[in-house]
Amino acid sequence: MSLKIGIIGAGGMANYHIAGFRQAGAEIAAIADTRGAAAEAMAARHQVPRAYGSVARMLAREKLDAVSIVTPNKFHKPLTVQALAAGKHVFCEKPPALNAAEMALMKSAAARARRMLMFNFNNRARPEAYAMKAYLRAGVVGRIDSAQALWIRRTGIPGFGGWFTTRRLSGGGPVIDLLHMIDLALYFMDYPDPQWVLAQTFDGLIGNKAFKGPWGLPDVARGVTDVEASAHGFIRFKTGQVLFLRNSWAEMNRREEVSVTFQGEKAGGCVRRLFGRDGLDETSQDACELYVQENGRSVNREVVVEPDPAMGRVRSARNFVLAVEGREAPLNTPVEALKLMRIIDAIYRSARTGAPVRVG
Repeated sequence: MSLKIGIIGAGGMANYHIAGFRQAGAEIAAIADTRGAAAEAMAARHQVPRAYGSVARMLAREKLDAVSIVTPNKFHKPLTVQALAAGKHVFCEKPPALNAAEMALMKSAAARARRMLMFNFNNRARPEAYAMKAYLRAGVVGRIDSAQALWIRRTGIPGFGGWFTTRRLSGGGPVIDLLHMIDLALYFMDYPDPQWVLAQTFDGLIGNKAFKGPWGLPDVARGVTDVEASAHGFIRFKTGQVLFLRNSWAEMNRREEVSVTFQGEKAGGCVRRLFGRDGLDETSQDACELYVQENGRSVNREVVVEPDPAMGRVRSARNFVLAVEGREAPLNTPVEALKLMRIIDAIYRSARTGAPVRVG
């Protein structure tokens, strides 16, 4: 019998969730969104039999095994807890929550319900990440001592006054929005326990409309824009490993850069987003390289993988179904998500206080 899934939220990411779930053999039973017309349109596009304007109504009427959550960040925690309490497995968009306290409640709810809780950290599901993780598991790199995680944009503010730029709805700016490379670096490092975080955020450009990105939400004239434009930080882990991070929507860079670079005991490596000459993101394939010493020479190995136009999003959703059914190991866990949110909390706290923050 196939897994029956309900979609909560008719945003664009739902397209990828639906494709991945179906690829794994699941059935999409219904879609719910408070914007009833949006739910109906998404259901019609994907031939989903029922659409609801209420999540509670969908959970009450449908015999679902799982739900996916595709909503603004503020609603991740309450909807996840609601679905888990109803006995459903949950696949939630990133970020996991607004902060670590919310994520801790979600983790506890999953444990009480004995249900799986996973998040769409889709960059772990890209072919380049699968390939690099295989080298790491094989011991080619050894322990990663240090890593650098960058997602920096020059003109990437996703609109002004919408939920992206309103801290109470989003949890923050580019630190929390572009957390993918931080997560990917931690994934490669085997998610060590953080000990200290030192960080600084900058907001001088966050109100400058010359730095608006080509995607996101329409501007809201009377909306709020109270998040950072960029952040730089340094994390020390209990293991002695370290991670440098840099995230920005608006910063005086040459161009956008998306990458994780690391230095290990036996080898180094890098996964880096490829860009065209016009500066547009060539999202279907990342560069994947290993840096080794062979026969007395410094050798850079190019790891060639297949392109993925869906950027791991379909594969990530597919993994959720396979993990629930016990056919694959989950690509991420609530334990990892809680560590990530504790780090993000510490980044913001360090920036506010101007001092290092002890995490554990």
